Amino acid sequence: MTDAPLIAGLELGGTKCVALLATGPGDVREQVTVPTSDPETTLAALEAVLAGWTFDAIGVASFGPLELNAGHPDFGAITATTKPGWTGTHIAQRFAARFPAPLAIQTDVNGAALAEARWGAAQGLTSHAYITIGTGVGVGLVTGGRPVQGLAHGEAGHMRVPRMPGDAFEGWCPFHGDCVEGLIAGPALAKRFGCKGEELPTDGPLWDLFVHDLGGLLHNLVTMLAPERIAIGGGVMTAHARLFAPLRKRLAESIGGYGSFATLDMDTLVGPPGLGAMAGPMGAVAMGLEALKA
Repeated sequence: MTDAPLIAGLELGGTKCVALLATGPGDVREQVTVPTSDPETTLAALEAVLAGWTFDAIGVASFGPLELNAGHPDFGAITATTKPGWTGTHIAQRFAARFPAPLAIQTDVNGAALAEARWGAAQGLTSHAYITIGTGVGVGLVTGGRPVQGLAHGEAGHMRVPRMPGDAFEGWCPFHGDCVEGLIAGPALAKRFGCKGEELPTDGPLWDLFVHDLGGLLHNLVTMLAPERIAIGGGVMTAHARLFAPLRKRLAESIGGYGSFATLDMDTLVGPPGLGAMAGPMGAVAMGLEALKA
């Protein structure tokens, strides 16, 4: 065992939530998975897990959008979201009221990006991004060691990109229709092709659409942030890791030899998270460690 701070990490996802008691990826004491249903049932189940643990801090990495302005009365709450029933749910305030421990909250993707910087493939990098493709499409952006934050946290998953010629799919996103999330998230793939992304055939022309649309997002991230690495996780890419090769090819073609981007090593730039499937849960642990620094 280690004397490092023991963190209760909560990763809230659109399909499931993961609670873990850990100091880091090499020291996970307990891990519990809770299905994401309605807010009261889900959060009560997570509270019951934490009630049986002893810990130094709580870290929350949640799907969003989240209100992350510390001075806002709804700080730590979910704002208008595609997840039915969760809009307006107070997460940080609820756990802070129940458990007397330092607490920090971030989006699930920003948390995963911070975990990649602390323990994964983004160690030592100045700027990097983490993308998850599952129930939704989230993008975490870190520069100078901190998540990018302006008026609100970024929502690059809702970026609009040029459509492939002849593609008339109206999109799934209830807010934006054919934004990236509306085109390639799990529910969007199910609506477009009739089954979940994890169940789609390994090969076939339908993946050309996926690569085209995700490639548009990658192009915009590269030209906007110039990240040193873009990690792509989530259920869809985990099930179809072969897509990394055509995505790199698509991105190189899209960049078109422009400027300093012409020398990018696409194999280094775009790949899976170094922490694998633990990037998300470790994002919550990373936030707990951030809480102890406050």
